[in-house]
Amino acid sequence: MSNDIDFIDEERRYWGKIYTDVAYAISEVSPFLSEKDLKNRKYYIKAPILQQYTKLLDSTETDCKKKSIFSMFKSNSSLTLLQDFKAKNICDFKQLEKCSKCQCLNCAFECKFKGCASCRESSLICSCDKEKTNVRKFDNFTLDLTNNDTGRSSKYKALAVVEDCNKDKLYILLQNLSNSDDKLVLYYYPGIKDDSFGEITDVDEFDFIVETYQSAE
Repeated sequence: MSNDIDFIDEERRYWGKIYTDVAYAISEVSPFLSEKDLKNRKYYIKAPILQQYTKLLDSTETDCKKKSIFSMFKSNSSLTLLQDFKAKNICDFKQLEKCSKCQCLNCAFECKFKGCASCRESSLICSCDKEKTNVRKFDNFTLDLTNNDTGRSSKYKALAVVEDCNKDKLYILLQNLSNSDDKLVLYYYPGIKDDSFGEITDVDEFDFIVETYQSAE
């Protein structure tokens, strides 16, 4: 039973804090955002998942403490339900985990950026100047790209996507997974099925994107 209680306590500490942070953010930004804008925030829609999980943690803890010595070798059905709930909603859990660390969480500015609309799984905005540029980073975003000169295909890790809302452009910074010295900065055009890319020929524009990314590291 002690292991079950330890598990519940750890889950409550970790996910309870995330839920508290998200709930507080919703309370803080709600007076300044329209209902439409608020509902576009992913954490606003998904927050009830953590609220329900918190209640399940409380009820599971109560059930665990009621277990008698004669039932210690029996499976804990409430704990199983708890774990099943988390497994079923794991994508939402991971999204809220990212939201809790995202620059958008407590932002009440009238957003000029794509914001949550361009949010990808395991990504977050790590830097935003509220006016012109923001930087989005990823945990596991990779792409297979073919070198037009050699015809060889390589797998690249997306280091970040920089958005310039004044120009309405996205830029992607990539690093070859098999050769860390091979880095690319390209225009980025995400599509429904396939993404496309473009070469940046303006040196000043290229340097600005690199500097923006480096300042966010």
